[in-house]
Amino acid sequence: MTTTNEPTFKKVKVSAKGQISIPVKVQREMGIEKGDELIMIRKGRRIVLEKPEKIAKLLEDEFADLDEITEASLARMWSRKGEDVWNRYLKAEA
Repeated sequence: MTTTNEPTFKKVKVSAKGQISIPVKVQREMGIEKGDELIMIRKGRRIVLEKPEKIAKLLEDEFADLDEITEASLARMWSRKGEDVWNRYLKAEA
């Protein structure tokens, strides 16, 4: 699978059913095979097709530091002995 960061422009037609065909060369370069599922993302007037595993990887990278941030925030809250935040929380749970 060979890909480049250079944009590729291909003209595709939309069928009567609203379907498009991805050119074979693009399929090969992107590792798309018959039966693969793609995620369609629409933002404004743009449409992007991605493989689900790539979306998962992007999200994983995006939230990689979330655990550390959350743990640090909770540690700071826990150390505030003068606040009754935990007591209020526990009462709300009961």
